[in-house]
Amino acid sequence: MTHTEHRRDQKVSAGFGILTVSDSRTLETDESGELAARLVVESGHRVVQHLLVKNRRADILHALTSMLSDPGVQVVVTIGGTGVGERDVTVDTVTPLFDKELPGFGELFRRLSMEEIGMPAVYSRATAGLIGRVVVYCLPGSKNAVATGVGRIVLDGLGHLLWEVNRR
Repeated sequence: MTHTEHRRDQKVSAGFGILTVSDSRTLETDESGELAARLVVESGHRVVQHLLVKNRRADILHALTSMLSDPGVQVVVTIGGTGVGERDVTVDTVTPLFDKELPGFGELFRRLSMEEIGMPAVYSRATAGLIGRVVVYCLPGSKNAVATGVGRIVLDGLGHLLWEVNRR
């Protein structure tokens, strides 16, 4: 049996929360968030919530809590705040909430990014984990990062991952 025939790799239709963290963008100018939403919808999923907040821990927590408490959301993608700058607080805010970390996501994201942008890829703190039964991905804010993270990783194995997360 190949990986494409695996019983856990069924087609799913998941609800997504998309959270952009930025001090310079608005929902109207958030090209990365719009790209994520388009990729999600084109793959047969739905965007349940799409929010944009400033680079402030309290704002990030408030928006994330809203998404986590929404029964229609199985996956959250945060966009922005994964760098090493002083204002980059998304990863620092989200990772303490993880019940389980998924280190393979960040590892694969950085490997694929190396092919695209070279050495700066190693400075990304892109990560993923589970908060309860919700899968949370933290991606950099660029459109390239969203195309790589959502388009090449998140959507590809989602059926298997959600099967694992929800089995008892």
